[in-house]
This record gives sequence, structure tokens and C-alpha cells, in this order.
Amino acid sequence: MALGDIRIGVVGAGAIARTRHLPGFKAMAGVRVVAVCNRRRETALRVAREFEIPKVHGSWDELLADPDIDAIVIGAWPYLHCPLTLAALDAGKHVLTQARMAMNAREAQRMLDRSRESPGLTAMVVPSPYGLAGDGFMRSLIASGYLGTLREVHVHSLNSQLADPATPLSWRQMTRYSGFNMLTLGIVHETVSRWVAPARRVLAVASKLVPRRLDPEQGEEVRVGTPDSVQVLTVHDDNSRGIYRLSGVVLHEALMGVTLYGGDGTLSYDFLNDEIRGARRGDPDLSPIPIPPDQRGGWRVEEDFVAAIRGERPVEHTTFAAGVRYMQFTEAVARSARHQVPVMLPLREFSNPSL
Repeated sequence: MALGDIRIGVVGAGAIARTRHLPGFKAMAGVRVVAVCNRRRETALRVAREFEIPKVHGSWDELLADPDIDAIVIGAWPYLHCPLTLAALDAGKHVLTQARMAMNAREAQRMLDRSRESPGLTAMVVPSPYGLAGDGFMRSLIASGYLGTLREVHVHSLNSQLADPATPLSWRQMTRYSGFNMLTLGIVHETVSRWVAPARRVLAVASKLVPRRLDPEQGEEVRVGTPDSVQVLTVHDDNSRGIYRLSGVVLHEALMGVTLYGGDGTLSYDFLNDEIRGARRGDPDLSPIPIPPDQRGGWRVEEDFVAAIRGERPVEHTTFAAGVRYMQFTEAVARSARHQVPVMLPLREFSNPSL
């Protein structure tokens, strides 16, 4: 395959597939998107016309059986990530799955285990786009001793997307589609995990401050499945402490980022604007630290997936092992919030989807 075209099939052609994956693959030499499948055939046909995709399959199992496909991109909602991944690997196809990796930690572990049984196949999760621009620079600052010993990790993701009670229920608040994933917890934790030690203990509170919303699928008001406000206290392997604040119901403020407080310095990363500020001991205030052009990263998901398939370099953002870690964190938060007790990581057993 390193010498021939890589032929890709897409299951779930939602916004990210249309704006990121399909244009990205279309621009690459030696890569062809040859088939697509969507929840509704009419939308699959529309995407096929827009991106000149020759085949439209009526179901995902039909697409996976297509011998002209070498790799699949899973753009469907999390409830399909595990069955699609397992079936694709069984069919001998490389897998790029949209985040969040799975519905729960049990599914994520099954995906990882199955990928390890197929070392010749690439298995990759679409990474959090946040922090990619400054990832390498943050790593170099931390490695140089800018922070000293890390003491505290403060993570925040606040917005008003769910503040209006009249806002209809989305799939992200339906546990049958999203599982234990809640708000932006998984995506910000994945980002922060690039720079801090793994969490070993979590204590969480999760609330549904707007407990009922209109379900467009049923045409009536129903109970909301996942929280709209989450707070988490963490202890990490290096003995640093963390605070996570996440909400979709706060007005007049849209923030997403992390501040790392060390014994010798502080680093603050604004995810929404890709701006880093910092200060060393003795400095009066945090000041901007521009990302050097030669260290600036960015979105290279499609390029990285193809390079891994061709054996040019391993997956860095994001491996299935990294996906399992953030899914375990997400499930630990859900368990802690449900039972109001601390939960230790890594998980020693997996709960059923209903806890």
C-alpha cells in the first residue's frame, strides 16, 4: 500500500468530515475517498456529489465489506465508534475514528485490545484540536524547567450554549448516543494530558441545571441525559492537584483553557485564541509568550493518518491508548458524581453503561 493509492471510506459525513477530513484527504496525492455512508441516504448522496465520491453505500456493514476500501473514517456519533472499529479491524481496514473515542471505558478498552491484535493496521482517534498550535512549544517550556515542580492544574471550559432552556436536546445530551461523555470534559482533558501527569484520583460533582428539554426526535420534552455543569478535583501521579470547571449554562463568558502553576513559574494557555502567557518567580504579572513560528503546530490529522498507514511515522495525536486514558477519566468523573465518592485511576474494573 505504501506504493499505491490509499482508498478511504467514510461512515458519517457530518460537519467535521465535510469541513476537515474530506477536503484534507482530497488535497493529498495518492489518497482517494471512494465511498461514503450516512444516516440518511439523501445526505450521503449530497456529500458524494460535493466531493466527487464515486460510491454511496446504504449501510456501514455494506461499506466495510467493500474490497476496494483500505481504511475507514468514522464520523458517526460515539455509540457507533466501538462496533464500527471492531468490524473494520476484523475486515483488515485501517481506522480513524472521531472523538470522543467511545461511549465508555469498557468500549474504549475493547477497541484498544482489538487494535493490538492487528499491529499491521493503523488505529487512530481524531485528536482534540485545542492546543495543537502550541503543543510542541508548551512541551519545550515545561521541559526547560519554566514551571519548576508542578503544583496545581486549573482547567476551565465555560460557555452559554445550553443556557437557554428552550434550546432543544442535542445528541450530545442523549446518553444513548454519547454515553458517559459530558460537555467538553473529554476534549479538554485530552488536551491538558499532553502536558501534565495522569490523574490518579477524581472527586466530581455533575449537575443538570436545566433538567428537561425538547427532544426533536420524539417531539416532546424529556429528561436530559448528560450534565450541563461539571466540577472535578484531581490528584495526579506527580502529586499535583487539579481543578476542572465546565459549564454550558453560564452567560456572558466564553472561556476554554488551562493554567499550570509551578514552584518556579506559571503558564496559561487560552485554547480559544491559541495564546500562551507566562511568568517566572518574581515577575509581577503574566505576559504573552508568542509561539515561535518554527515550533507552531496545527491540524494535520489527515496527513498524520496517511503517514501512519504508509509506515512513515507512528501516531502521535491521538493513539487508542491515549483515548482509553481519557475515556477512563471521563467514566471516573461520572462514577464519582453519581456516588459522591472519590474514584481512583486507572480503573480496575469497568462498569456497565448505566453505572
